[in-house]
Order: sequence, then structure tokens, then C-alpha cells
Amino acid sequence: MAVTMSQAAAGPPPTEEAEEDEGRSASRSDRWAEGLSRAVRASASSLDDLLRHRCPLTPSLSPRKRTTSQSKTEPPLLRTNKRTIYTAGRPPWYNVTGTTFKEAFVIGLCGGSASGKTTVANKIIEALDVPWVVLLSMDSFYKVLSKDEQEQAARNEYNFDHPYAFDFELLVNILRKLKKGKSIKVPVYDFTTHSRRKEWKTVYGANVVIFEGILAFANKELLKLLDMKVFVDTDSDIRLVRRLKRDITERGRDIGGVIKQYNKFVKPAFEQYIEPTVQVADIVVPRGGENFVALDLIVQHVHSQLEKREITVRSALASAHQGQPLPRTLSVLESTPQVRGMHTIIRNKDTNQHALSFLPLKPVSVETPQGTVYVGKRLSGKRITGVSILRAGETMEQALMAVCKDIRLGKILIQTNHQTGEPELHYLRLPKDISEDYVILMDSTVSTGAAALMAVRVLLDHDVQEDKIFLLSLLMAEMGVHSVAYAFPKVRIITTAVDKKVNDKFHIIPGIGNFGDRYFGTDAPSDCYESDEGMDF
Repeated sequence: MAVTMSQAAAGPPPTEEAEEDEGRSASRSDRWAEGLSRAVRASASSLDDLLRHRCPLTPSLSPRKRTTSQSKTEPPLLRTNKRTIYTAGRPPWYNVTGTTFKEAFVIGLCGGSASGKTTVANKIIEALDVPWVVLLSMDSFYKVLSKDEQEQAARNEYNFDHPYAFDFELLVNILRKLKKGKSIKVPVYDFTTHSRRKEWKTVYGANVVIFEGILAFANKELLKLLDMKVFVDTDSDIRLVRRLKRDITERGRDIGGVIKQYNKFVKPAFEQYIEPTVQVADIVVPRGGENFVALDLIVQHVHSQLEKREITVRSALASAHQGQPLPRTLSVLESTPQVRGMHTIIRNKDTNQHALSFLPLKPVSVETPQGTVYVGKRLSGKRITGVSILRAGETMEQALMAVCKDIRLGKILIQTNHQTGEPELHYLRLPKDISEDYVILMDSTVSTGAAALMAVRVLLDHDVQEDKIFLLSLLMAEMGVHSVAYAFPKVRIITTAVDKKVNDKFHIIPGIGNFGDRYFGTDAPSDCYESDEGMDF
């Protein structure tokens, strides 16, 4: 019996009559199950033989493990003896106003249990060859079972293939945020205890999201988030054999329990909730991961969609806000002899290798050892976190740590793609619960503001409040000041000087050169910089 997708999303557990029908269906297959049982008891290798002989077009696969959501955000690396060079990154996903312009492209993979969804997902990831691809599994969103339900699960009497077994509300909320470019936390489900672990996995930065699950198409709100819907169609006998092999060899279950669970829950759920959703699929992939023609069509379509979403930011920033007065959120330190002396040193091409007062403070009284009261000030907030834009931003970390001994530090690596001229996000490491902190974002120079814009966007995606971000730089160009202030008017901008000119290579004039290389005593090749922000970007 088939039901509509809305019924599938909120359908009740099977009735007693339905269970009686399932029992009759099971009895009709007793003799077949008994024959298969003998083959399974022989050895695990007999299952491999059964797979090979049953479907010669589909080679035997390694036992399917429970899929866990994972983020494929580690960039490609080119390692040499002296350095690690990042060769790919995430291009801008926002416009010159700092708002998210393009959402992640979401591919939904649906199919029966052990149909090969994860294999198809991995094949797509390999063929796409683009950075920042996230694999999100529906297995992470099983509901936490009560004590009675856990006892049912131990007796193979709990239906994990029914819509009520999944937390669709949490799933839709997380996928919606991930599609919009926000940082999200994915539950980690423990299939031994049938509960969620305390530690949730943080996922951020998706250009493409591949979402797979047996009921990926069984919820109307979920379907609205999918840009492409793929149904993996695999012969039911093959799916059963794969499930038998997995449950017996990996989970120590007996053949009787597996067959009972399959006949009572898995097979009816497929026929009632999963198979009917093939009607909403854009592409049906027979034979799963071995259907290279279908996979190639999927990859071509995703590439074409990603190309349509490409945007340029840096060139737009270079021509925007010309002739505008400097914003009120900019604070330029007084040009004292000490500041001018510092600039004389750092601007000198032959040179070798106070912002915290802008933080909101509240008055506080303390008693001194002599018994008197001293009225001072304390940070009006929970914590301060320093985040440096690698590599030149690291030059400011020591001074910050000297003033704030217990400060937490984070890092963001942004580089320019020398073919497109656009900044790309390669790596980030941010402290936990940064959303509650005041954040001092450090970079030595800001020219067009393209990298600073990306770094602020990353912080906002991690729920840092805009008015709690302080952009701190040694030197800025007027162009960069306008770019950041126009996109994020609540961000405080603090620098020691503002230069008016930027050349055709987007370097500040007169500027301070590649400050990162000068500070660290390195001299990177012109076509392969470890950090572009040291080059006044």
C-alpha cells in the first residue's frame, strides 16, 4: 500500500491488522528464507558469491557501515619540504553588501536500505572535484529511544524504517541552515545505545551538500530544500543480501532476527514509504554506483548549476563607494610621534624583520590589599576572542596575548585565486561557543576589503553578533574601509592610518608591502603566496 508524502511524514505506527498482513507475507517466503539461511550460515564469503552470481553488473561491495554526517571541507594540499601550499578554496558566497548571495546546491539521494546510496554519494563527490562538499546522512537524525523502545530494538521489534523513527523537524532546520551557509551542529547517533552522543559534529562551508537517506523524499518541507533529487534503484534481493551480510558480520545478529526484521519492517516500509517517492525523483539510477553514465549526467548538471552561481566580489568592491566620506564606525588612532615612528619603520622597504580601549567596559569597584576601594573597569561581556586572517594577521597575535593573557585565538586562511582574482576560504579554526564573544579580527592591511569581508561573513555564519566584531588593522585603504562599513555597518573598524590610493594590482599606495613576508623573513614566489592579506588585499 502506498501513501502520500505528507502521510509518510506524520504517519502513525503500523496497526495490528497491518502486522498480521506482514506475518502472512513472511510465511509465504519461509521456504525461500530457509534456503537463504543455509547459504548465510555457511560463511560470510558465501554472501559474496551470492552477490556476484545474482547481479553480475554489480560487483560485491564492502559491508555497509552506518553512515555518519561528515564535512569534506579539508582543502587540497601541495606539500613541499619547506611549506604547505593550499591549492583550492571556497569562493565568495555573498555579494558586496555582505549578505549571502548563493545558497549551497543540495543533492538528495533516496533509496531502500542497502541500495548503495552512500556509494553513489562518494562517487559523485570524487567526480565533482570541487572543494567544500558536505555529506549529510539521515542516519544521524534517528530519534532518541525511550527505555521501552530500546527494549523493542534489542528484540528486533522496533521499526527503524518508518517515518516516525526520524526527527524530521531537527533535520529540516539543520539542512535549511546549512543550505544558507550557516555553521551547524549535526547529532552523532550511537546505534549501540540508540541515543545521541553528547558531542555533536560541527559542519560549515558547503558549496555542495549531498543528503542521503531511506526517507530523503518523505517530507514536503525537506523536498523544498533539495535542488536535485536522485533515486537509487537496486534489486530487492541484492539489498536483502547486503543487509544480511552487514548485520551478521558487523553486528553479530542471527539470521532469524535479520529475516524477521526485514519481513516485518524493512520490506513493508520500502513498499509503503520509499518506493512511491520515486515519482518525485529527477533522476533514477539503476545499479547504484556502477551506473557511470547516470553519475556523469549528475555531475555535469551540478557543474552547470555551480557555474551559474559564480559571482565576482573584488572587482565590484574596487569600483564601489568611490568619493564617499569615511564611515563613523572607523577609528583612526591619533597620529602621535610614536605612531608616526612605527609607520616610518614598517613602511621602510629596507626594514628587516591601542585597540582594546574600544571594547565596551563597565565600571567595577574592587577592594585593594590596603582596604581601600579602587574604581576600575571590566569587560561588559563574557569573553574576548582574537581571530587572525592568515598569515599576516598572526603578526598581531603576540601583542594581543601580552595584553589579554587568557584570550582565545582562532585562525582563518583566505587566499586569492590568481585565475579569477577572487578571495577563497581555505581553512578555519574557531574556538567553541564563539557566538557569545567579542571578537577582534586581525589583519595587517586591508586594501579592497575582499578578504576582510569574507572573514566577517564567516564570523556571522557562526552566529557572532555584528556589533561584537572589531576589525583591527595596521593600515587600510579608503576603498577597504568603505567596503566593510557598507556591508557591515555595525562592525567597528580600528586602524593606525588610512591611505587613499590602490594600484591596478589592488596594493595600497604607499602601503607597507607584503607585511607577512617582511615580518616572518620569507619571500614567497609572486604566483604562490601563502597569504594574500600580507599583500594589501
